[in-house]
Amino acid sequence: MTQPIIQLSGLDKFYGNFQALSQVDLDIKTGEFFSLLGPSGCGKTTLLRSIAGFETPSAGSLYIDGQSMDGVPANKRPTNMVFQSYAIFPHMSVAENVAYGLKARKLPKAEIKTRVTDAIAMVGLQGFGERASHGLSGGQRQRVALARALVLKPRVLLLDEPLSALDKKLREQMQSELRQLQRAVGITFVLVTHDQEEALTMSDRIAVMFDGTIAQVATPQDLYGQPCSRRVANFIGMMNFLDAKILSTSGETVDVDVQSFGKLTLPLGQATGGLEGCDAVGVRPEMLTILTGSQTAEREIEAVVSEVFYYGDMTYYDVRLPFKEESVTITMRNTAGRSILGVGEKARVGWSASSLLLLK
Repeated sequence: MTQPIIQLSGLDKFYGNFQALSQVDLDIKTGEFFSLLGPSGCGKTTLLRSIAGFETPSAGSLYIDGQSMDGVPANKRPTNMVFQSYAIFPHMSVAENVAYGLKARKLPKAEIKTRVTDAIAMVGLQGFGERASHGLSGGQRQRVALARALVLKPRVLLLDEPLSALDKKLREQMQSELRQLQRAVGITFVLVTHDQEEALTMSDRIAVMFDGTIAQVATPQDLYGQPCSRRVANFIGMMNFLDAKILSTSGETVDVDVQSFGKLTLPLGQATGGLEGCDAVGVRPEMLTILTGSQTAEREIEAVVSEVFYYGDMTYYDVRLPFKEESVTITMRNTAGRSILGVGEKARVGWSASSLLLLK
């Protein structure tokens, strides 16, 4: 098995009495696109800066490429970082910005020219070498920052919310380009983001962080489909929660009484974080269906539409279920011939026991 490119064990970070990181254990594989995801203040940027060498952990060990980084300064680590602000020098041309690190290392001029040309082409800025940096668009500055980091040929590229300043359309374009670039160069990318969609679409694996700790590490599919807790489920996409009470367990199944849905028998595997402490059932909005005409489902419950949100390709319904005060959200794709219900109309909601998750 290939050794992880980054290995963190028992990492703590204190600022005075405030603990920003608490017992972080994490392995990041060579060549993967890895994301640190969490709300503001959860410790993800502190963790990234610790890997980069801009922060010194208070305790624990940090290895990169099999070597301890204890006492190794940022400029001696096999990493490079793209900052949220891009940190482009406005008085320099694109080529001068990209060449900056190579000149600091006093490489031969011919090698610098070749590597700068290759890096600029890699990020799709051919012909921009002599362009003044202050005249670039946000997306172009992003590409210059990437080229300047990649030209140094790091083993790991660290990205601190690099797309947050871009508008939605450009951000989505850059997400795709960044993923393609990572596959092309084949080095490990570690991205910090608070945007769940961004992490899900770009990453091979994601670490979800809360309060300085890692709550779960998984692939995007497993993180979305098998969250280990109510908190993770609520942070990754949308999730409806129904109160649940465990009645008994038998072999590989558990009997549970679920608000609105009644008594059910579920496989133990649907308790994704283990049975202990489970007091809710989660179900994704797309796992509920508004039935029309002669449509049927494994199970069905009557509801009343309380709100309708039309998004063109999708309609989001908030509906009231029996015995539940808070509304439940259902997402439906708008297909030919499917009518849109109005507020106050009754709805037949179809659901399956296999789509329910027992959560703590």
